[in-house]
Amino acid sequence: QLQLVESGGGLVQPGGSLRLSCAASGFTLDYYAIGWFRQAPGKEREGVSCISSSGGSTYYPDSVKGRFTISRDNAKNTVYLQMNNLKPEDTAIYYCAAGAGTTVQAMCALTRRLQYWGQGTQVTVSS
Repeated sequence: QLQLVESGGGLVQPGGSLRLSCAASGFTLDYYAIGWFRQAPGKEREGVSCISSSGGSTYYPDSVKGRFTISRDNAKNTVYLQMNNLKPEDTAIYYCAAGAGTTVQAMCALTRRLQYWGQGTQVTVSS
């Protein structure tokens, strides 16, 4: 079964940190760009961090730049999202997705079809 599975979500206080993981099973992530996306209630899904297949290119929107870091460990077939200085507005369901043949900018802008999506993990930032 080809799937992506996110983990690491939870409840954290403002200013806190979380690290999300996105693990692939049934296929290798080596040839895919990977993105993290989030969707809050009543809002559209948005890209928050994207990384190329080689790891050499990354993209972050201004809303998370300097606070979020995406990385990948192809040997473990896993991509990570380190989130620091979390804010209440970061509260959302976070999804990872894999896409082939896309730039990180296009991926995060959701202008290209992405081949695989995970089921999501809830992140809640609240005191």
